[in-house]
Amino acid sequence: MRYLPFGSTGAIVSELGFGGIPIIRLGTEDAVRVLKRAYDKGITFFDTANSYEGSEEKFGLALSGVREKIFIATKSKNRDGKGVTEHIELSLKRMKTDYIDLFQFHQVVQEKDWQAIIAPGGALDAALEARRQGKVRFIGITSHGIPTALTALSTDNFVSIQFPFNFIETGAAESLLPLAQKKGLAFIAMKPFAGGAISDASLAFKFLRSHPYILPIPGYDSVESVDQVTSFYESPNVVSEEDRRAMESIADTLGKEFCRRCEYCQPCPHGVSITLGMTYPLLASRMSPQVACRYVTKALETLPQCVECGACLPKCPYNLPIPDMLKRHYALFREHRRLYHNE
Repeated sequence: MRYLPFGSTGAIVSELGFGGIPIIRLGTEDAVRVLKRAYDKGITFFDTANSYEGSEEKFGLALSGVREKIFIATKSKNRDGKGVTEHIELSLKRMKTDYIDLFQFHQVVQEKDWQAIIAPGGALDAALEARRQGKVRFIGITSHGIPTALTALSTDNFVSIQFPFNFIETGAAESLLPLAQKKGLAFIAMKPFAGGAISDASLAFKFLRSHPYILPIPGYDSVESVDQVTSFYESPNVVSEEDRRAMESIADTLGKEFCRRCEYCQPCPHGVSITLGMTYPLLASRMSPQVACRYVTKALETLPQCVECGACLPKCPYNLPIPDMLKRHYALFREHRRLYHNE
């Protein structure tokens, strides 16, 4: 495992990170075992979020004993100052630490979110105050939308951007990644498996390792998965023409009906939570159906409000049949509720 600068912050982190979503579905003992295995294999960058059910607590149990040797990132979806302050305090308590290395504004996609964050007394002011108090070392942002991410990075408020990047979702390579490099910002590559859509781990990391500036943060749900991914970093990266053809084939197939979570389709005039509805099958495959259907129940219960007005269709840059997909995904959600929650 190599250790590289985290942007221009002066911090040094492992070239491979740990994403904190999949351990949601693990029992505490198993999650702690996976986290400790990752540390033993040389991983020092650990990313979670206030909204990842039980993830921060598991980080605290597994990693508090090596706190000074690791770099912990967490995030909040709150946009107001009070809510962000509360989330920072909660994260500190859950993870048994006095400080957060990287605090991130979570999933900033729409302009209204950005405006709320930078408003006087809003989320940014609260995070800056936490940094002044030593509770936060650095501030970053995560997004699924390139326009808003570019707007955020045009300011001098952040040291990093976390964005989907894999051989299916390559849009960041054209503008976002070059801007991050120019400004000395760390680029954290989330969704290295495209939210579970890419099943060939070797292929996924051949692509990611061909972009040495990025820091991938795959999720792990077993010791074996940690061992598998870290093993890719034990030898030089080689991407063959056959590999490239395989990537193109998978991307072409998934691209026909694959939601990239850009959120351009929103807001829905009828209050439908389109993005969560569109991505529910992948979410269920990552978290487990038991957890996922509970995690997004409130959002998915809006899906029957879809009247197929078509307002979302011209907004989708990938021409997805959104109403039809929402119907199928709602049926899957209801089946999961029936099977796992006796409904």
